[in-house]
Amino acid sequence: MLLRFTSVLLSGSLLLGLCQCATTVETEKPATARSAPRVDSAGTPAIAAAAAESAGKTAADYRLELRAAEAALRAQPRNFAALLARAKAQTQLRNYPEALTDYNLAARLQPAHAEVYYHRGPTQLKLKRYPAAVTDFTKALQYNPADKDAYFGRGAARMQLFQFKVAIPDFTQALQLDSTFADAYEYRGISYASLNLLAAAQADLEKAVQLNPAAVKSLRRYVVQ
Repeated sequence: MLLRFTSVLLSGSLLLGLCQCATTVETEKPATARSAPRVDSAGTPAIAAAAAESAGKTAADYRLELRAAEAALRAQPRNFAALLARAKAQTQLRNYPEALTDYNLAARLQPAHAEVYYHRGPTQLKLKRYPAAVTDFTKALQYNPADKDAYFGRGAARMQLFQFKVAIPDFTQALQLDSTFADAYEYRGISYASLNLLAAAQADLEKAVQLNPAAVKSLRRYVVQ
């Protein structure tokens, strides 16, 4: 798959070189209360391309892929593979509304295809359509229940909705599938911190740091005051 999370952030990733440690922002709260952390969709792993697969590619490469897909679609408008390829290229070029249109068409052609929903989820996040992203990752899991990245993506989308309590089981499930998933530890730790469960938050964030030293920023931000 072209757009895939890896163990780098979202494992370290979800869109266009977003293979980096999670970026978070805090919401304003009274001084007496701990601010509830929120994942910034610009850096959310559930929005990123796999580092190994996107490394070295440029915008020019994606434009070539886009033109190739468009040529295939002119010859065969209902070519599912070409439609999905064009959607992925549009995503990489940050043409999110156009990508969403293609994913929607692809879903109509093959409504039981997990990859369509898995890739459409990050696009929904980039468009700040958070409930739709939750729905897409849920559908991806319906057709591919062993997809750790879809669990992670759904958890990240739920964090955008401040649904920290229900995000935690998603990260836990991702970790059951991959115990070295640094970003899942980090995001679960942030979710625990938002619920003021600081001991659990610290344990997760320290584990995240062991696996990915860049997670120390979250440890310092949400636990070490």
